[in-house]
Amino acid sequence: MIRGVQSFEAKNGPLIDTQGGLKMNYTQNQKISQITPSTLVIGIDIAKDKHVARAQDDRGIEFGKRLIFENRIHGFDSLLEWVERHQKQNAKNHVIFGVEPTGHYWLNLAYFLTAKGYDFVLVNPMHVKKSKELDDNSPTKNDTKDAKVIAQLIKDGRYSVPNLLDGIYAELREGVKVRDQLIQQLMITEGRIQNVIQRYFPEFFDVFKDWEGKAALCTLKLFPFPSQIIEMEPNEVLSKWKPFIQRGVGIKRATKLVETAKKSIGIKIGIEFAKHEIDFLIRQYELYKEQLEQLDNQIETLLTTIPGTKQMIDINGLGVATVAQLFAEVGDISKYSHPQQLVNLAGLSLREHSSGKFKGQTRITKRGRSGLRRALYLAIRPLVAHNETFKALHHYYTKRSERPLKKQQSLIALCCKLLRVLFVIGQKQCGFDGSKLLQGLPQINTLQAA
Repeated sequence: MIRGVQSFEAKNGPLIDTQGGLKMNYTQNQKISQITPSTLVIGIDIAKDKHVARAQDDRGIEFGKRLIFENRIHGFDSLLEWVERHQKQNAKNHVIFGVEPTGHYWLNLAYFLTAKGYDFVLVNPMHVKKSKELDDNSPTKNDTKDAKVIAQLIKDGRYSVPNLLDGIYAELREGVKVRDQLIQQLMITEGRIQNVIQRYFPEFFDVFKDWEGKAALCTLKLFPFPSQIIEMEPNEVLSKWKPFIQRGVGIKRATKLVETAKKSIGIKIGIEFAKHEIDFLIRQYELYKEQLEQLDNQIETLLTTIPGTKQMIDINGLGVATVAQLFAEVGDISKYSHPQQLVNLAGLSLREHSSGKFKGQTRITKRGRSGLRRALYLAIRPLVAHNETFKALHHYYTKRSERPLKKQQSLIALCCKLLRVLFVIGQKQCGFDGSKLLQGLPQINTLQAA
């Protein structure tokens, strides 16, 4: 029995979920060629607790009734038993499963089936939505109908092979996800601390520029409110600081704090529970900072085992976080055959709307991994500011005599350029040579020489 996803690649080369990373007609022919008269197509509509499966052949003829099975191991086993019965009854020796990815609920089934060696593919939810009326000319939507629509799309070759990460890349994706969640929680906590300070002691920032500094944080821990500070003399404030802060604050700062507290317009009610609030928030803040530091160290250690990461991090202006995000989103770069696949995966490929004499504005598709697109955009800004090569390219794109780009368009073009650079480094483990990117651009010869 031909089961594994490897059978796709062994016959026709790599099939990666890159939204048409190879030429569209080539990949489409590849996909259609997998559906033969001996293929049993299983379309599955995914839900939280119970899934619905329908079976058909390569011509769209349905076999038997639908199967409803639970999102548990006994449900998965019943699915395989049901599939094997249809294989025997209809003389099919190849099975391909397909789902519409619904949240995260499809992942358990995907890893289960691929571990068993079955072909597993995805169909675009937008395609399901737009093609559901083809059979019955009705906008009706239900799980049974969706399962059939999914199977029909697979039969027509309108599917993609998911890039299910494993090993170090799966660990990295999980680590980056946890890091993003920690940063989000940290930002929320920082905002809440700001909220308390602005309500009860808005003049705090007249004494301290930043509440996260050592002296400011120490003050928030020991005596965060004006009603506590005005009861102390400057020398007493200074003596309470000294065990925690060795330098940077003196009697002058302590005096200013006391005098400012006496003139505060902060709220004077609800102080007792406000003390609890600021105490809890400071503890959360310190916990998140500690966890984030530990996680960053673990991610950096993990990155050292991936070929090419050292050369990527050595690029001036590119940080560890961006490289980690890259591998967390794309997985093993060696599985890709062309950098355009990564560009498509990031949703940075271009689209246009034109008809007759009308030509619409060209935009990026935004169909791909939004996390990868976000990481590239956040990375390109410091690169343009601090890396001479990317600074020169940005200047060329925006100032060239023919078809100059707007600044935002230039940044998007440089995101694609950066992705291609990282692809080459990941494939060849070579160092970054900025002069190669500047070759053939006559308007920046002077910058290249510099």
